[in-house]
Amino acid sequence: MFITRRLEFDAGHRIPNHNSQCKHLHGHRYAIEITLSGNIITTEGQSEQGMVMDFSDVKRIAKEKVVDEWDHAFLVYRGDHMVSDFLASMPGHKTVVLDVIPTAENLAQTAFGILNGAYRDVYGNNLRLERVRIYETPNNWADCVRS
Repeated sequence: MFITRRLEFDAGHRIPNHNSQCKHLHGHRYAIEITLSGNIITTEGQSEQGMVMDFSDVKRIAKEKVVDEWDHAFLVYRGDHMVSDFLASMPGHKTVVLDVIPTAENLAQTAFGILNGAYRDVYGNNLRLERVRIYETPNNWADCVRS
């Protein structure tokens, strides 16, 4: 069985070497979808009976590990010195420095890496992370899937 939880957050970024508008500082209303697989819990009387995982737990983990960190932050590539130096000049600015350029593809892969160990099989139902989808816009997204 597969389940998916969607959350949204706002963040800024830029693609430093891009040949179009994305080379400029800008922001998006991102969405992240977390897809988990597992067996439906059948333990009689358990709070999660009939579920793969309680959706509120899926949300809580995603918020703690990714969404709250990235929300209202500027996601900057470590090698983009022009922007990282500029942001460092603003005390208290919420900046997340990444080892990769913050494209939708790289954000999906980074989030998958962060979340992969966070969703553990605590119920004995073979729970595991299968996919992280990052929407940069409603019409553009990238998937990082378990291979």
